[in-house]
Amino acid sequence: MKREFSELSHKIIGCAIEVHKLLGPGLLESAYQNCLAHELKLNNITFETEYPLPIEYKGTRLDCGYRLDFFIENTIILELKSVENILGIHEAQLLTYMKLLKTKHGFLINFNVKLLKDGIKSFVL
Repeated sequence: MKREFSELSHKIIGCAIEVHKLLGPGLLESAYQNCLAHELKLNNITFETEYPLPIEYKGTRLDCGYRLDFFIENTIILELKSVENILGIHEAQLLTYMKLLKTKHGFLINFNVKLLKDGIKSFVL
């Protein structure tokens, strides 16, 4: 079942807000990832965690160990952080993942903030 893009984005953000509301800031990224996976399941959103992302280099696919935190309904990349500040390298990483996977939309979510809306960045190619 393919969802309307904006509806799916809205549901993803709602799930992340629910996790942040219950847990608050200050935990490890892995805790947020596990809880968000559970919340996505509760909302019937299909996804894969630790989705492998090989690199195509000169006609050869190479597994360089890159893994997406979440690949949601084969359309949206979701990368999680629990850091003091989102840095340019975090944004560049997500944009590169989007290009490699030929995906148009991604979210970078930093759970280490007081209000989650301040930790969400959306990217569109």
